[in-house]
Amino acid sequence: MIVIEENAEFKTDFEKEKIAEKVVMHILEKEGCPFECEVDILITDSEEVREYNREYRNIDNTTDVLSFPNLSWSAPADFLDIDDEELKMSVNPETDLPILGEICLNKDRIVSQAEEYGHSVKREYAFLIAHSMLHLLGYDHIKEDEAKEMEEKQDKYLEEIGIVRE
Repeated sequence: MIVIEENAEFKTDFEKEKIAEKVVMHILEKEGCPFECEVDILITDSEEVREYNREYRNIDNTTDVLSFPNLSWSAPADFLDIDDEELKMSVNPETDLPILGEICLNKDRIVSQAEEYGHSVKREYAFLIAHSMLHLLGYDHIKEDEAKEMEEKQDKYLEEIGIVRE
């Protein structure tokens, strides 16, 4: 289940909910998620992302996307090793589904980066969701080999659902 909240108006020529759901569900399936879960997506502007970045990461800059995972991973997407108590604590009482985490998207950066990289806003939006989903599943890109793995997965998963650079 995907829950999208917009704190800043973000008009697009595509259905944001449909693209977000397609990306999230495909990644969960490919990564072997054995249960239904919720992913919350907040779409906002540069200033609010900067506030979140400052508050939660002590970095006083804006960025394109922030990921706030609710689960700890011993290894990326190792669903068999999830702590049952932690999983229970992440359940949304309204939906009865565990919340995997929150993705905070910067609509200003989505637009500027799409232009900078020469692809569509839709592709950049989907890419940032895919990137953040991998973070919610415990992947990171601090080390070179980790970054390579994340990049390969992002590109592969987006290609599999037909979202490619135009």
